[in-house]
Amino acid sequence: MEAVLTHLRGAIERGEYAIGDKLPSEAELCRRLEVSRPVLREALRALQVMGLTVSRTGKGTFVVANTVEDPTFGDYAASDLLEVRRHVEIPVAGYAAARRTPENLDHLTHLLERMERETDTTAWVAMDTLFHISVAEASQNPVFRRVIEEIRDALGRQSAFLNELGGRREQSNREHRAIVEALTDGSEHDAVEAMAHHLDRVQTTLTSIVRPERAVPPAEGGPQA
Repeated sequence: MEAVLTHLRGAIERGEYAIGDKLPSEAELCRRLEVSRPVLREALRALQVMGLTVSRTGKGTFVVANTVEDPTFGDYAASDLLEVRRHVEIPVAGYAAARRTPENLDHLTHLLERMERETDTTAWVAMDTLFHISVAEASQNPVFRRVIEEIRDALGRQSAFLNELGGRREQSNREHRAIVEALTDGSEHDAVEAMAHHLDRVQTTLTSIVRPERAVPPAEGGPQA
């Protein structure tokens, strides 16, 4: 899927498919790229999330942009989602460390263990979202939980996007483990730091997908790798 996405994204960015153009049919793309329809559809969904294309029922997929600016997850742009998460989830982690109950810790620990064993991406993504809701619940402030619940769909879409294109699952498990350990220790400082680090890594991975580094050819006469 990543190879198909890279190919199609590159074709759009190079202008092979201009803004307003309709992409070839799924059947034609499958034939050209020699991939199955489920793989192609994953790549087409990723293009749409990136904001490069839009799918029109009964008409096909059309190019609407040739550069990736700000992916959309459900109803929210990635930049807006991350901004809110920083202002909410980082302090929430501190409150959770100070106020968590033994039941909160048992629930989070059990959830984390399940996530570390899970190999199915869809199931893991569902638990990822539940993990963040559970941290908010441990703050003992129902408003915080309601805020995270409100962006639950967007969190799930973003998580799936980062896992499919950025291979985030194992790294995210380690970051979640650090958050749970800080909550267990009752350290507000460590909990805040762990959540901030987690969101930093989310942003870094998202940026690497949205704005991948282009290979720079060596200068003429310069050293060769």
